[in-house]
Amino acid sequence: MNYVYLDNGATSFPKAPGVVESLSNYILNVGSNVGRGAYDLSYQAENVVYETRELLCELFNFPQAENVVFTKNITESLNVLIKGLLEEGDHVIVSSMEHNAVMRPLNSLEDKIEYSKVSCNQLGDIQAADVEAAIKPHTKAVVMTHASNVCGTILDLEMIGEICNKHHLWFIIDSAQTAGFLDIDFQKLKADALGFTGHKGLLGPQGIGGFIISDRLAEQVSPLMEGGTGSLSDEEIQPAYMPDKFEAGTLNIPGIYGLNASLKYLLARGLASIREEEMQLNKVFLEELLNMKNVEVIGKKTVTDRTSIISVNFPLEDNGNIAHKLSHKYRIMSRSGLHCAPSAHKTLGTFPEGTVRFSLSHFTSLAEIAYAIDCINSLINK
Repeated sequence: MNYVYLDNGATSFPKAPGVVESLSNYILNVGSNVGRGAYDLSYQAENVVYETRELLCELFNFPQAENVVFTKNITESLNVLIKGLLEEGDHVIVSSMEHNAVMRPLNSLEDKIEYSKVSCNQLGDIQAADVEAAIKPHTKAVVMTHASNVCGTILDLEMIGEICNKHHLWFIIDSAQTAGFLDIDFQKLKADALGFTGHKGLLGPQGIGGFIISDRLAEQVSPLMEGGTGSLSDEEIQPAYMPDKFEAGTLNIPGIYGLNASLKYLLARGLASIREEEMQLNKVFLEELLNMKNVEVIGKKTVTDRTSIISVNFPLEDNGNIAHKLSHKYRIMSRSGLHCAPSAHKTLGTFPEGTVRFSLSHFTSLAEIAYAIDCINSLINK
């Protein structure tokens, strides 16, 4: 076995079938920009970009292709939404499981805004009553992850959406760990915006992400950047219509071509089928870990209401050393540390030492899982 890749929570590998070919086709045979030329190659690129917006609408049950905005990743998307919406005196609610892609933008606004962090329990679950209790007269929005990137717990966002709808709060979702894994229904969640990234569960290349946004919220959010859009070039102000309002500068068109191919794969394959395969693999890996001595599985101990992320603490070992040895001795790729989510680790009781995180995909094999389990056993029973 050359190596075993168990770090799909950071970025998926391998990518979906067709991604390389689609990227290559653009670079070798198209190469044109979008909205900057009245010739066939430009129109070809425009068609693929628009088709990709439509595929994302299909994936997320979202009605408006023009309200699909491309960014370089979900971190940029969340920065656009958070910094473009919040004004002095506003209050925001988040969970204690948030990634720094939410927490750092909020903390950068600490002189202007206030936020409340609703505590989850040690399994990563959140209670609706706690979210509702955190609402203040000046609360403007709830910004929340759909699933923890540390322990894989899926938060009940349908419940949170109901609360936001009841209290007329904007609801912004971080889908970094669930897009391409869960069936995400924008309408059912009563969301106002949802950020996505192409390089994780969507099985596309790095450097492409975006967000989908309702008309109502789009009117309230100021763009993070202004510049050329290929439209209204006679004016020196940013267009107010979608998606140009938020798409200043040249898009990552190679990335969009790659995402186009991965979305077609996901939709044809079916998320339910992918999820079932991943959970079967996850169950085998999880049960083997739970049967080991001196291994502590963090968060949920079953495959219910979780993604394919499993975080482990080795109480008698240094977690960083374990991950290093798995990589350099056995060529097993995992990730140790705090995973850009210190608040989640504090909630789970694993701060500051962090954990070793294993994250599977449906491309992972049973043979790879068996090999990883044997290697972990070798390290802790040396």
